Amino acid sequence: MSRYAAVHANPNGLGDARPTAMQIIQDEGIKDQLANKVAVITGVSSGMGFETVHALASTGMHLFLTARDLTKAKNALGDKFNPDQMELIHMDNASLDSVHTATNAILAKTNKINILVNNAGVMGLQTLQLTDRGHELQFATNHLAHFLFFHLLAPALLAGSSSDFQSRVVVVASSAQRVHGLNASDNYHYQKGGYNPWDAYTQSKIANVYMANEIERRYGARGLHATSLHPGMVYTDLGRSLPAEELGAMVRNPEVQRVIKNPAQGAATSVWAAVAKELEGRVLDDHDQGWDGAKYVSHTYDPKEEARLWEDSLEMVGLSGSA
Repeated sequence: MSRYAAVHANPNGLGDARPTAMQIIQDEGIKDQLANKVAVITGVSSGMGFETVHALASTGMHLFLTARDLTKAKNALGDKFNPDQMELIHMDNASLDSVHTATNAILAKTNKINILVNNAGVMGLQTLQLTDRGHELQFATNHLAHFLFFHLLAPALLAGSSSDFQSRVVVVASSAQRVHGLNASDNYHYQKGGYNPWDAYTQSKIANVYMANEIERRYGARGLHATSLHPGMVYTDLGRSLPAEELGAMVRNPEVQRVIKNPAQGAATSVWAAVAKELEGRVLDDHDQGWDGAKYVSHTYDPKEEARLWEDSLEMVGLSGSA
């Protein structure tokens, strides 16, 4: 149990007693204390990404921020954007070429990274959409782009790790991972039909969990750790692809209104995973109320499936034969 479990036991909607990302920084006592650290955050133009930037910036660390729409990101960050501390880099998660370009821009500036927060994502695309490489768009955006990004940044993450601050990869997943596991290796992209918006989203989210699990397995002993998380139900524009009636019904649901968080509260879990000393190699759910009982399912941890996804993903992103 964490220090935050009690305030999550009886939520009371937006802005209740559940902590914000900035409160995590204050509670950890690291405001202005991490000026020698470097973090990379994806998807910073709104919502949780923006709030993650705000909180981690307060530690003094240098930030590389990726966004598909740089103008939107700059407008969102507003006066919180400090060009001496932050660098905005274009990266479109739907394009593996864009991931390579963004990585090159980052590694041209630093060879050591301490934290990677994989935050960018899409949800509920109503029709099957494929990238230029034939990858289903939710799986590509939420998983494959971040998988490639990690591999390209892994040497810098390993170089940045030290005994007093081991490097972290934070993967924003979702409780949707509980619904079902992965598609077959020859059907990640619905080549055999049967596309469903929520099934595709669910697959991308269990892929997030599996990626973090496998990073921990392969790199943990080398001082590079990974954590996946469910931030809770957060009021952002992630649901922009949903039909208006479906989204409206969800927002009006009294239970949703009771548990929903604002973006600052939603980002708290990401920030906690990124900086809390005790959270190396964990799967978190709403400030670690527990992934036991109803909080996890049999396929949440599956070394065989995690290894299958790892090898298949290497092939899909063009790194077949890599570690």
